[in-house]
Amino acid sequence: MAPYASDDNTTAGETDDLPAGRRKAARYVVPVAVMGVAAATIGLVPALADSGDPDLPKITAEQLIDKIAKSDVQQLSGTVKITTDLGLPDLGGLESGLMSGAARHGADGGSSADPSAKLTELASGTHTLRVAADGPDRQKLSLLENAAEYSLIHNGKDVWGYDSASNEVYHGTAADHGAHGRQQPPATPKDFAEEALKAVDPTTSVTVDGTAQVAGRDAYNLVVKPRQSGSTVGAISVAVDAKTGLPLKFTLTPASGGAAVVDAGFTQVSFAKPAASTFDFTPPKGAKVTEDRELEHAGKAPERAPEHEGDRHAGGVPEGFSGLNTIGEGWTTIATFDTDGEGLPTAGGGAGGDLGGFLDSLGDKVSGKFGSGTVFSTRLVNALITEDGKVYVGAVTKDALVKAADAAK
Repeated sequence: MAPYASDDNTTAGETDDLPAGRRKAARYVVPVAVMGVAAATIGLVPALADSGDPDLPKITAEQLIDKIAKSDVQQLSGTVKITTDLGLPDLGGLESGLMSGAARHGADGGSSADPSAKLTELASGTHTLRVAADGPDRQKLSLLENAAEYSLIHNGKDVWGYDSASNEVYHGTAADHGAHGRQQPPATPKDFAEEALKAVDPTTSVTVDGTAQVAGRDAYNLVVKPRQSGSTVGAISVAVDAKTGLPLKFTLTPASGGAAVVDAGFTQVSFAKPAASTFDFTPPKGAKVTEDRELEHAGKAPERAPEHEGDRHAGGVPEGFSGLNTIGEGWTTIATFDTDGEGLPTAGGGAGGDLGGFLDSLGDKVSGKFGSGTVFSTRLVNALITEDGKVYVGAVTKDALVKAADAAK
């Protein structure tokens, strides 16, 4: 494989020989599976980099990617600030109500401490997290809220979630999480960067763009950009710790410009071994404790998404939807599936008509060879729903969705 040029003018072919695990689609950093969250919500805090760029040895993009891949930080603690902003229309607080309602779903037999519900709050707004890790069997993440705190603790075989606002506790095991296919949303710069680097393929430009200081640490800036037109992704920037290779800051900016869609970065970090007591947890007196198995039996535990061999974009399709396929490649990949012939409610009379009118107000009417439909737009993920119930969704422009629908006819 030809090395990356020292001036970082990376060519598409130079990235093509990277391991397959790094070439999967970061265009699904916000995947189809979370479109439900995106449709209800996903800004960026001011840049977390300190003033003054450090003078570091030159490094190529390939070397920096390898540095990230080889990073083996086992022990750390710190504070992360994460902000997400899809630029959704103002729904008068409805979206925040939906998110908090999901987190408080204990009223219908679940638990507000269930991480699969609570951590969806990270998909909207600005949040401060405290994180700690001591090897693969001990991690802790605390979501700081107004006068409350939510903590997710993995200590050996036990996984605990505690919501101080409701005094509810979730308890499961690492084995339970694996068996149920539970996946938590990205929360740290490393989580986001791992997804982003899967996009390194011939449709991607990768460069090193100077240096920065993040949380008092010297870092290199790795920039990942789509080469294709039609993507809503402008650029992904990852600040990589010069010493350890750990991603310290992740920023995804949209092609339309303005504030970032996702920004997650350490404001403070230490690589010292956290105290063992950091990962201790005993349910407080009077707390309601819900076992993971109880959620499973109550039908609350999420099912494992089906896997389709050879389909790198495969994922679960909600009940009533079928035929998940993809169109195109690289950053302009579009997922398409059917709503089993049911399009959006029309703006006619009755309750369905009222809903149709409301939905119409949030989207843009479009037409083409495919017929007509409505495009629901965010700053990153857009979706076209045709009147005959076909859905086209991806991190692409509205025009790209219409072209894909026309080509399918």
